[in-house]
Amino acid sequence: MGWAVLTIAGLFEVVWAVGLKQTEGFTKLWPSVITIAAMWISFGCLSYALKTIPMGNAYAVWTGIGAVGVAIVGFVWFNESADLKRIACIGLIVLGITGLKLLDSGSRVVEHAPEIL
Repeated sequence: MGWAVLTIAGLFEVVWAVGLKQTEGFTKLWPSVITIAAMWISFGCLSYALKTIPMGNAYAVWTGIGAVGVAIVGFVWFNESADLKRIACIGLIVLGITGLKLLDSGSRVVEHAPEIL
């Protein structure tokens, strides 16, 4: 369940990252509302996923999904360059995400982390 929720968190990261461009510095109401809602959902799902997925893996996968998703949106909707070098680098991110998922041995997250402050 944690990995499915983490995937949703990553997809909403794509929504808010793309939405951030559309807000034009938070001067447009509806793009701003959608962006803030997507941020809230993304962080909420990430927080939930952290209950069962190690923090380093979860954060790397979350940002990876966001980076790859935003790059794809850039290629498709914003006509950004999709040269072979960029696509190869994005492929490496996907390979890293896949590796983290495949190598996850189902390790349990520590229930009580030490106090930081």
